[in-house]
Amino acid sequence: MPTFEPVLTKYVDEPNGYTLDFYVQHGGYQALRTALGMAPDAIVDSVKKSGLRGRGGAGFPTGLKWSFVPKDNPKPKYLCVNADESEPGTFKDHVLMERNPHLLFEGCVIACRAIGARTCYIYIRGEFYHVQKQMEAELAKARAAGYVGKNILGSGEDCDIWIHRGAGAYEAGEETALIESLEGKRAQPRLKPPFPAVVGLYGCPTVVNNVETICNVPLIIEKGHEWFASIGPEKNTGPKLFCISGHVKKPGVYEAPMDTTLRQLIYDYAGGMRHDRQIKAVIPGGSSTPVLLPDKLDTHLSFDGMVAAGSMLGSAAVIVMDETTSMVWAAKNLIHFYKHESCGKCTPCREGVDWLYKILDKIERGDGEPRDVELLLSVCDNIGGKTLCPFGDAEIAPVLSTIQHFRAEYEAYITTGESPVTSDFRAAEPVGAH
Repeated sequence: MPTFEPVLTKYVDEPNGYTLDFYVQHGGYQALRTALGMAPDAIVDSVKKSGLRGRGGAGFPTGLKWSFVPKDNPKPKYLCVNADESEPGTFKDHVLMERNPHLLFEGCVIACRAIGARTCYIYIRGEFYHVQKQMEAELAKARAAGYVGKNILGSGEDCDIWIHRGAGAYEAGEETALIESLEGKRAQPRLKPPFPAVVGLYGCPTVVNNVETICNVPLIIEKGHEWFASIGPEKNTGPKLFCISGHVKKPGVYEAPMDTTLRQLIYDYAGGMRHDRQIKAVIPGGSSTPVLLPDKLDTHLSFDGMVAAGSMLGSAAVIVMDETTSMVWAAKNLIHFYKHESCGKCTPCREGVDWLYKILDKIERGDGEPRDVELLLSVCDNIGGKTLCPFGDAEIAPVLSTIQHFRAEYEAYITTGESPVTSDFRAAEPVGAH
């Protein structure tokens, strides 16, 4: 059984664990008091030494990202927190915002002090309405208590936090599209360079970090970078939240170090496979990461471990599929999501994802032709690496990796006109499909 003691999610199941009173009674905002006595460069240095890497998907070193903000730029500086969590299978940030919002607020104020910002925007997904209302109420309490706003804890430091509710678009999770949306424009990506650290929100230096990333910052200041760096494998340090869904007995959010293997997460944390069936495939990091086969179950769930296994850790959203899953059906369902969410700015993505869906739908309806597998690969080749943001690469991952590992299943489907895999239940159409 797991022996790791959670720190990010330690109190998420406690009654009123989200409130300011509970948070302060259990040591909350002590890291902020410490950080107010530290020089900004010392905070950045501590985060660098901790080895904290961004939890939003890319895994870029957080302290290094902060150090890119120019100190001599006279313009205001901003921190933007990406709370637009929406990739299929990903629901970890939602837990932190709903059950531990003050950890996020405390991390925001500390991060702002580190980069020289006095304003932080938490860009929250439009569908998270109830979470936003609760966060607004708790933020008001934090402001009234002097943890946020003017002259924080009598230190002379000013930093305010504003929660901005987006319209609900997957593309808004891309950092430049998020900035565009905050400025009141359509959430579409910008050409880089210039990078947001130099030219970001309103043309000013800006850091964009994920919710889970920022929630780790108070822990580093309070417990020390040595403590943080001692958790997990080298270069993959600190506690990590994993969401697991699909054909497991106990789907949910689990906190563990990144030397945890896929097998341990599925069997020790999530209770094993539903109906004790065999694992057919696993998507390890959200729907935009390539599927893995059961021979990779003993791989560490770390940034580097997943790359070595041929996939990515991404948002650490593990989707488990059992032996009854049709991989053509699974790919079609995921592509339907990307077809719906493409922002439309880049032609290869906008047009290509529609073609991918049409071909997969044709195969699934029993009208597939022998050339269709090669046609799918050709369309993917015309999307990958040819878009402004990583959306194009994300949307082709389900198609490429299922063809790579299950090409025979595609060909059998095309030859017979029906799925070679039997299932107790399979939705006839993706939600919202016409």
